[in-house]
Amino acid sequence: MLELIFAGPFGPLVIFALRIVDVSLATLRMLLSMRNIRTWVPVIGFFESLIWVLAVGTAIQHLNSVWHLLGYAGGFAAGTGAGLWLEEKLAVGLATVRIVCRSGGAEVARELRERGFGVTEIDGRGRDGPVNILLSLVARRQIREVVREVERMDEDAFVSIEEPRSIVRGWMFTTRRK
Repeated sequence: MLELIFAGPFGPLVIFALRIVDVSLATLRMLLSMRNIRTWVPVIGFFESLIWVLAVGTAIQHLNSVWHLLGYAGGFAAGTGAGLWLEEKLAVGLATVRIVCRSGGAEVARELRERGFGVTEIDGRGRDGPVNILLSLVARRQIREVVREVERMDEDAFVSIEEPRSIVRGWMFTTRRK
C-alpha cells in the first residue's frame, strides 16, 4: 500500500511533507539541546529518525525520478525554515536582556519591576559619560514586552539580548535545584 502511494504521482509530495516534519523536528531537537531542555530531546529524536528513514528510503528507491529527488531536497529546505519558525513560536527558555540607558535607567528599572520583571541595576561609564546598565532575566516569550516597555520609557536605550546556557539560583529560582 505504501509503495503505491510513494511510487504514484503524489509520492514526491509525500516525501516533501515527511522531510518538512523530520527536518523541523531535527531543528527543534538541536535548539532544545543547546538550551539544556533534555526531557523532550530523546522523544523528538525517535520520531525524527523514524520519519527520516521512511523519507530517505523512499527517495533512494526512486532515484530515477527527478520529482522524488526534488521533493526530498525541497522538503529539507522547507523543513529548516519551518523548524526555526516553530522554535521561535514556542519560545522555550530564558533570555538575559541588557539595557544601557544614558538617563532614566532607574525609572525604566522601576517600571519593569512593576510589571513583574526582576532587574539588577549597575552604574557604568560609556563613551559619552555615565550610564545605567539594567540586567533582567526573562522568559523568551516576554522579550518583546520588555523591549516595548524600554522603548516607551527611553527610545535611545541600547538593548542586547542573550540566551544563558545555565542558571544557578536567583530570584526566579529561590530554592536550590537538584
